[in-house]
Amino acid sequence: MRVCCSSAKQKEANEMSNLMVKNKPVFISEPWRMLLFLLLAQLLVAFVGRSIGPLGVLIGEDLSLNKSQIGMLPAALFLGQAFASVPAGFLTDRFGSRKLLVIAAFFLGLGFLVMTFLGQFWAVLLLVMLGGIGYGSMHPITNRGIIVWFPLNQRGTAMGIKQTGVTAGSALAGLILLPLGAVYGWRTVVLGACILLLISGIVSYMLYRDPPGQAKSDNRGGLVSFYKSMFNMVKNKSLMLVSISAMGLNGSQMCLNTYLVLFVYEKFGISLVLSGILFVISEVSGTFGRIAWGMISDFLFKGNRIVILLIITVLTAISSLTIALIPSATFWMLVPIVIVFGFSVSGFNGIWMNLASEIVPPEQAGISSGVSITFGSIGVMLVPPIFGLMVDQTGSFTYGWLFITMLMVVVFFMLSYLAIISKRESKMG
Repeated sequence: MRVCCSSAKQKEANEMSNLMVKNKPVFISEPWRMLLFLLLAQLLVAFVGRSIGPLGVLIGEDLSLNKSQIGMLPAALFLGQAFASVPAGFLTDRFGSRKLLVIAAFFLGLGFLVMTFLGQFWAVLLLVMLGGIGYGSMHPITNRGIIVWFPLNQRGTAMGIKQTGVTAGSALAGLILLPLGAVYGWRTVVLGACILLLISGIVSYMLYRDPPGQAKSDNRGGLVSFYKSMFNMVKNKSLMLVSISAMGLNGSQMCLNTYLVLFVYEKFGISLVLSGILFVISEVSGTFGRIAWGMISDFLFKGNRIVILLIITVLTAISSLTIALIPSATFWMLVPIVIVFGFSVSGFNGIWMNLASEIVPPEQAGISSGVSITFGSIGVMLVPPIFGLMVDQTGSFTYGWLFITMLMVVVFFMLSYLAIISKRESKMG
């Protein structure tokens, strides 16, 4: 891995020195103030986009969907993300994050707003996919904001805080939208959430600023430069190992988000409200995980992201295996399992974003994270529908959770290989 190569370090040092304007230093608190606006944008985007997880049971009842079709809802969201992530990363590298914050918010907000007026499953899927363009764009947009505002030894913590917006937004959707949707209908509550998102996009645009003198991509050749930059990223072996590993972790995370409520409600007969609370617990645990894993990586492992992903993979495999084999359970028996499950698989994203962004020089961080997010999105498109198909065919959730465990074994070996490559390259460099 070439994170520590001298050229990358020099570019990063130059970038941080550019934060001095007319011999006046930017206040130390300024990066953290900008982080609040990035967090706000990420939070509201997740509040709307990830609402299809907890609301899946209500949407399924309304549209008469089977479990495989319910799994297609997040798949459609992340299909839109897959289409958008690399172009959004490319545009962010070129123009900065500020302008694109409001564009991404409006793509998602308007897409989901129109969806609430539709009654055909294929049309709902199409609008979810269009909304996914905005949802997926927000990741490279906010990731680059972290990379250009923070030095290396603070990025793990800052990225972890920013990424809590995803799980916190998802948790709020379960805590607020699910019970309200059960009373007023999912369409009404999603419509209200979309209006809130549109307002937040305008607020973020008005208050957020890109750092003065930030390094931007020199690519000026339009589509030719875009595809050249993208294929250069694809040829990066370390980035590809990270990205393919993220396919498994991302897909597993979305299975937890999509099927936890259904699983607990149907298998154990726990009420819909308590099942929703378990979902919230998993997402809150993931929120703490994103901060905790970032801090552990920064302060205990000196920025080593790979070892953190290995630990997360093991915890996810154990959690999924436990939930697969448990014959019966009460709400309180499931709480500790869900906490560990959420803390691991829903807490990995910040570490992943850091690793994907740090593999390349800072001015390529947007497209690097965009490429990685695109591959990670493939996992979300494939794994939840496969999980749901297994449940439909067998009539049991057990095989779905065992599938997640097997997936984590594959991810563990891929990350182990990445660690070997990283160690070899650090010795050479």
